[in-house]
Amino acid sequence: MLTSELPTQLADATQTRHQASMAKRKKLFTILAGLVGLVIVVGVVAQYNKESRAAVQKTPAAIPVSAAQVVVKSMPVRLMAIGNVEPFTTVAIKTRVDGQLISVKFKEGDEVRQGSVMFEIDPRPFAAGLKQAQANLAKDRALFDRASEQEKRYKDLLTKNFISPDAYEQVRTNTATAAATVSADEAAIENAKLSLEYCTIRSPVTGYAGRIQIQQGNLVKANDTNPLVIVNQVVPIYTSFSVPEQNVSDIRKYQADGELKVQAAFTTAAHAPVTGKLSFIDNTADMTTGTIKLKAEFPNTDKALWPGQFVNVVLTLYEQKDAVVAPSAAIQNGPAGQYVYVVKPDQTVEMRAIKIARAEGDDTVVANGLQPGEQVVIVGQLRLAPGTKVNVGKDLRAS
Repeated sequence: MLTSELPTQLADATQTRHQASMAKRKKLFTILAGLVGLVIVVGVVAQYNKESRAAVQKTPAAIPVSAAQVVVKSMPVRLMAIGNVEPFTTVAIKTRVDGQLISVKFKEGDEVRQGSVMFEIDPRPFAAGLKQAQANLAKDRALFDRASEQEKRYKDLLTKNFISPDAYEQVRTNTATAAATVSADEAAIENAKLSLEYCTIRSPVTGYAGRIQIQQGNLVKANDTNPLVIVNQVVPIYTSFSVPEQNVSDIRKYQADGELKVQAAFTTAAHAPVTGKLSFIDNTADMTTGTIKLKAEFPNTDKALWPGQFVNVVLTLYEQKDAVVAPSAAIQNGPAGQYVYVVKPDQTVEMRAIKIARAEGDDTVVANGLQPGEQVVIVGQLRLAPGTKVNVGKDLRAS
C-alpha cells in the first residue's frame, strides 16, 4: 500500500514545483514588460518636452522698446561756439593833475554812476594857482587899459603932427602886447579852473569799480601808467566768440536780410539763456586758427552776464522749412556710420543707415535715409538686431 502510493506522491510534488516555477516566471515577465513600457513612456514624454522647448526657442518673446515718429517741421540753422563775456566799455580812471589823494568816495566792487565822484585830490595848490592867475589878469588888464589910453592920445598927437609915426607905432605895439598878455592871463585862468576841477575825479560811465590800485594819502601823478581803478560798464554788455572763416559769407548774407539773433547759455542751469544780437564781424580772419571773431550785444539789464564768464553761444542764421527731424536719442553710431532702427509694420526692426545734416539738442535733422511718419526706436537699441521682433510700448526713459 505504501509502496504503490510513493510514485504517485513524488509525481504530485514534481508537478507542484513545476507549477510554482512557471508562476514565478510569469510574474517576472509581467514585471519586465511593465518596466519596458515605463521606459518607453518616459522616453516619449522626454522627446515631447524637448520638441516643445525647441519650438519655444524658435519663437522668442518680443523685445520691449520705445519708439518715436519722424516728423517734418521748421528747424533753425545755427552756428555754435564758446564765447567770452566782455565789458561794453572799460575805463581806466587816471588823474590828470599831480597831488595828494585825500579822499576815496567808493568801495571796491561798488556800482558807480556816470558823473559820480570817485576820488578827490588836495585842491589847495590849484585854488592858489587860480587866484594867482586871476591876480595876473587884473594887473595886465590895468596895463592894457593904460596902453589903450596912451594910444588914443598919441593918435591925436599924430594927426596934429606933434609926434612922429614911429612913436605912434611903438605905442600901438605896446597896446597890442598888453592885449595879448590879457588873453594869456584869461587862458591861464581857464587852465587853473580845469586843474582845480580835475582834483575831483568822476566816473565817465555807469559801471562796476574794480580793485583800487592807489590808496588814500598817496601822491599821484598825472597820466601815470597804473590807473587808480578800472570801471567796467556791463549794461549793455558784449560776448565775443569765433567761428570758422568759411561761415563768414553766410553770416554776412543773412545779416544783410535783418538782425541776427544770438543766444548765450550758461554752463550751469542756474539761469535761462539770454538773447542778444550780432553787432560786430572782424575785418580780418585769424591766420593761425582759421577763424574770425564776432561780437554779440546783450541788454543785460538783470546783469546775468559778467565780464570774464564763458558761455555757450548760439548764432541763428535762418529757419529751415520742412526739415525731416528724428529724435537724437534714435541715432546710433556704427563702423559704417550712423544708423537707426526703424519699426516696420510687422513689428520687426530694420537697421537703416542715415545721413545727418545737423543736431539741435533733442532733435536731429536728417538729410536722407528716413521718411516722415516712420517710427524709429529711441530706447532699447542695445538688444536689437535686424529682424528682431519688438513690442513698442511706453517711453522707457520715464521709468
